Amino acid sequence: MCVKGLYFLAVLSGLAASGVLQVSGMRIYTSGDMEAVNGTDVRLKCTFHSSSAINPSSIVISWSFRPLKPGREESVFHYQQKPYPPVDGIFRKRVQWAGDVMGRDASIILTQVKFTYNGTYICMVKNPPDVHGSVGEIRLRVVTTASFSELLLLALAIGGGIAAVVFLLIIILSCRRCKKRRQRQHEGSEEAPRKERKDPTAW
Repeated sequence: MCVKGLYFLAVLSGLAASGVLQVSGMRIYTSGDMEAVNGTDVRLKCTFHSSSAINPSSIVISWSFRPLKPGREESVFHYQQKPYPPVDGIFRKRVQWAGDVMGRDASIILTQVKFTYNGTYICMVKNPPDVHGSVGEIRLRVVTTASFSELLLLALAIGGGIAAVVFLLIIILSCRRCKKRRQRQHEGSEEAPRKERKDPTAW
């Protein structure tokens, strides 16, 4: 068994040396499921990792949209040396580039989302010669109002901010009171010897 194990390891090391087991390909990371309120802006986050050095002149980023209801897939955005927003379709004048190629960020922003934007958004990145790999998908749900969890987070954030301001005011007022108390004590200690000097009946 030991001999076979050593032989297997030797074969693996030989394959790795020849490049067969070299890890390559494009890896894309997205936020998965998202929710956005109708009429608001939403950032579709997509980051990537390439086994090749980033070449800003040849990297290609493309976003496409697959609706929930049966329908054709539609182009959302294209990047090649510079952003190319769609010139027609439901996303015309509704997409902004929010990424950074050298920072391995391929994110976009959808402005004033509508209910027709419900569906799956697909992020694809090619960095020649690294053109193979997985794609990133984001399932967006456009709703009338924010979900309870989002409202709760918003309430907690507002409550935390108010609590911090109140706490800061309490500290400031306490410091002022301490300062005034010290001043009174200091003034009292200075007046006492003056009164003793002015008293002519003291023997």
